[in-house]
Amino acid sequence: MKRMAMTLDTFTRSVEAKSLPRVLQMQSGYYFQGSVYELYGREGSFSCGELLKVIGISVTRLIVELQSEGSKSITVDLSLDYPGLFRIVADKRPYTSIKEIVDSVCISPECLGQPEFYCPKKLQLPEGTIQAEESFKLTALRTEHGDSHVDCEVTRKDSKHIFTVKLSHTGEFYECADDQFYTLGELVEWKIPKGRKRTVTWAKSLPSKEKCMSELPEDYSGELVLTPVYELQTVSKFGKNVVFIPSTLDVEVLDVTEECDGACFMQPLSFRDVFAKPREFFPFKAEVIKPPSQVQEELGFLKSSKQVIVHSAYQAKRILASEIRSEAQRRFLIPVSYNGRFKRRPRTFPTAYDLEVAKSNMEQLHVVATRAFETHYEGLSSVLVGDQYLVHKMETSEVIYGDKRKTVEALACEKMVGKKHEAVLIPMCLDGGFVEVVHDKKQYMLSDICHRFALPFNVKVSMRDLSVKEDLLAGATGLQLEEEITDPYLIVSTPDLAQCWEVPVNRTNMALQLLERWNGPKLTQGEAVRSAVEEIGENCYFTLRRYANASVLPPPRPPKRPQKHSEDTAKLPPPRPKKSESPHTANTAKPAVPTSRASSCAEQNPTPPRNETSNTSLVTVPDSGPQKGLSMFLYSIRIVLLNIQHA
Repeated sequence: MKRMAMTLDTFTRSVEAKSLPRVLQMQSGYYFQGSVYELYGREGSFSCGELLKVIGISVTRLIVELQSEGSKSITVDLSLDYPGLFRIVADKRPYTSIKEIVDSVCISPECLGQPEFYCPKKLQLPEGTIQAEESFKLTALRTEHGDSHVDCEVTRKDSKHIFTVKLSHTGEFYECADDQFYTLGELVEWKIPKGRKRTVTWAKSLPSKEKCMSELPEDYSGELVLTPVYELQTVSKFGKNVVFIPSTLDVEVLDVTEECDGACFMQPLSFRDVFAKPREFFPFKAEVIKPPSQVQEELGFLKSSKQVIVHSAYQAKRILASEIRSEAQRRFLIPVSYNGRFKRRPRTFPTAYDLEVAKSNMEQLHVVATRAFETHYEGLSSVLVGDQYLVHKMETSEVIYGDKRKTVEALACEKMVGKKHEAVLIPMCLDGGFVEVVHDKKQYMLSDICHRFALPFNVKVSMRDLSVKEDLLAGATGLQLEEEITDPYLIVSTPDLAQCWEVPVNRTNMALQLLERWNGPKLTQGEAVRSAVEEIGENCYFTLRRYANASVLPPPRPPKRPQKHSEDTAKLPPPRPKKSESPHTANTAKPAVPTSRASSCAEQNPTPPRNETSNTSLVTVPDSGPQKGLSMFLYSIRIVLLNIQHA
């Protein structure tokens, strides 16, 4: 059967990433004289019959359609580094089979690669039943004995149940609502289904040191429809350069992968490709095909070297840190081998729960109150500005509130009054603040801090790292060491081993061509391998925090402060009906009953952050449905009008 030529855009949207590389032959199109392998960079000049090997497909930008009511939609271009966060609008178009879902979305062990769906009908599976409209998470794609299936995870009452669903399983499957925030880079990598557009809402803008040149209005609150614009990474048969071709180029191509020998093409490898290689693949010598466009000063040899040695790949530990300042915070990734010295800085604690989390067995936590708090419980202590406390532990206590006895959680402390110490209990619903009193004047290495103290931890550089030309941390007024993470790195050196550094995989954009295996002296992570402090952007910072906290439960919210009901606030009685009318006839509408889908979504919604506030009325009226509420409102208006007529 003769295969038909297709446009380059059609090929781009139909090819699966796992099927790459593919060999294409140019069939037709507008082109200049000359051949592509004589050029470099992003070119659109091709000869008919030219062979190109597609080694990668990436999204370069997004076309954003603003949905405005009552007017024509506006289309703008948005770069992937736009410093903003977006919330996904669930796709209302159903998937007809599990295979369609697998072919459209990304599924991986990472937290962003586990999409959630639900089915309006029950799913009868060998391991049990997934109830109608019960959400399930796709966690892995497996093939056993030639039969492919996906692993599904269902959470019921804090316990996880694993089910296996075959790709051939058909039905209607809908995407679940997602309350998370995503950067554009995360949306492109994980959340844009193949062959579908993605609708999002603009959540909020992140602070950025550089102005974002975008036509997207910050005060726009409607929906945004994202359409990705792709770019193909190709190599020619006789060239060494990677050529980038926009998918919108007006040419026709024919897939000749089966008839062409792909071994005659160059085999460039990205850092992610290298990191995925098995351990036996290292060490090797490589030619730099595409040097990084931007790199920190310590890794400048990557831009100037023609050849490098890649010794090994591994997950390295880093400390994620933020500069302590109100605006324009800088973010850092600090290697544990950092040779500078730190002194402690006082920490701040907004709630008593934070005091409970921060206390340790290594030393007594000493704090000073910065905000006053008046307790409503008899038996618990109020707090005044300037009060000093030594924190002990959380315990339960019986208190009196509103002439009733109840058991509440409180924080046991010693209140320091002069030279005397008084045992007190501080309410856990404390809406105040504390500052730590630091008595420790020692200087610490970063490794000592990670071993002795719990993070987050506030410090200041007291002696800079003398092993580097410029210490990025030395100029910071203060640093909060937030958490320890792991990130993929490659050990890369010059051929003479004069420079040997840990190079981040996810933040270094360069391509290598494998030359030969390296038989020189093997290097291990030690004195010969150097590590640099990295200053990262806001998007990278929030992405790392998301991955690090994927399996960590958030701390509990403090209990709400008890509120005394005002004597003047009372629920007004309903208007008295006339004798000719029965009160039951005005309220014949049945209460609205939430569906099981709405109930399950309500249970899955996480608690809002502590800094969010809500307006809560002292008088609460049970919601009995919109029709009943409307009937009562109209009925009240009618009674008032009748009273006016009688008057």
